[in-house]
Amino acid sequence: MKSACYVYLVLPGETGFVTAGRFEQTVDQYRIPVGRFVYAKSYLERTNAVAIDPVELKLTQQVFETRRLDGMFGALRDASPDHWGRRVIEKHSGRTNLSEFDYLLYSPEGRAGALSFGLSKSPRMPKRAYSRTLHLAELQRMADAVITDSELPAGENAEQARELLLAGTSMGGARPKAVVEDDSSLWIAKFNHPDDRWNHARVEHAMLKLARACGIQTAESRIEQAGNQDVLLVKRFDRTKVETGYRRARLLSALTVLRAEESYSSRRKWSYILLAEELRRISSKPLQDAHELFRRMCFNALISNTDDHPRNHAIIAPDTSWNLSPAYDLIPSTPIGIQRRDLALICGDAGRYANFWNLLSQHQRYLLKREEAETAIRSMEKIVRNRWYRVARAEGVTERDCERISGAFAYPGFWLDSGLGEM
Repeated sequence: MKSACYVYLVLPGETGFVTAGRFEQTVDQYRIPVGRFVYAKSYLERTNAVAIDPVELKLTQQVFETRRLDGMFGALRDASPDHWGRRVIEKHSGRTNLSEFDYLLYSPEGRAGALSFGLSKSPRMPKRAYSRTLHLAELQRMADAVITDSELPAGENAEQARELLLAGTSMGGARPKAVVEDDSSLWIAKFNHPDDRWNHARVEHAMLKLARACGIQTAESRIEQAGNQDVLLVKRFDRTKVETGYRRARLLSALTVLRAEESYSSRRKWSYILLAEELRRISSKPLQDAHELFRRMCFNALISNTDDHPRNHAIIAPDTSWNLSPAYDLIPSTPIGIQRRDLALICGDAGRYANFWNLLSQHQRYLLKREEAETAIRSMEKIVRNRWYRVARAEGVTERDCERISGAFAYPGFWLDSGLGEM
């Protein structure tokens, strides 16, 4: 078995793709998948060439090799479709036996970051056929057809199904979504799901606003109507519109930055602490990003966002420098337990425990003095506890939905000592 493709990249400040290198997948004598990547000589000769990954795929003339992720480099996997994007691709192609390599090639130009892939040595001109925001109702119907495993609408709307493929980014999880365009920007349109316990669009929009009140940099968002449905629009921070098209920021998920996988055996690497250490190596603003990451970790604990997995954190490079991306996918949850709730990432000496003392236990790794860290947590807890309801109602969350999510905020176990205060 051998599969190969060319890897294209949009350089900082430009809008067109250039050929950056070649990727191939094969298996070794033990039938273990192996991935290999080499930069093109012509790319390395460019004075403005940049690395695809500043750690794993440095800008050097060598053959890079990996056996992680079934022979897929993390930086390339980040440009492959997420769960929803794969579901749409399978629905459109009528196939469910697609390989990771297939998903890489089938995902169209709405993918996250600055990469693209193809079988020709020279990149094709990217299409600029994004759905307009005024087509949200049509896209909602398409999303509903995928969710219910129904037949996709025929006729001219069939083309809209293809545009749903543009949702194949890696940063958005399993929620139904599409990429849409207005006069100035690209947005991820996130649709409600029929099985949702509350209006996810309005609740997530409110959480992004609440996070900003806590001093956290978040993706810009707004609510639009699609028929009688609410749709959350989240502005893409990896795209900047210019006269000739869209400039693209390189993007890596925290999963890639941590050199981790999604398997259970790799969970020990799922760690805010380790991510803070990596940011100190990679970020051009290590102090600022370390403080920002600390606040995000604490905010996730305060709203019981227990789905803060490594694909819901990222670093981006709009130019030659890497920094923490704006926060996204801030979703409250309402676990039954009131004494203990765990985040997806390790956040202190007591593991994933979403607790004040545990969050405080490794403050120095975020380049914070203990007093600074404690002040930040207490300030954020006060804002979340006192303002979540007001913010939610102001953003159109119903009284009934507020009651349903009320148990998420500053839960009683957040302050439980259990000996942690002596750590």
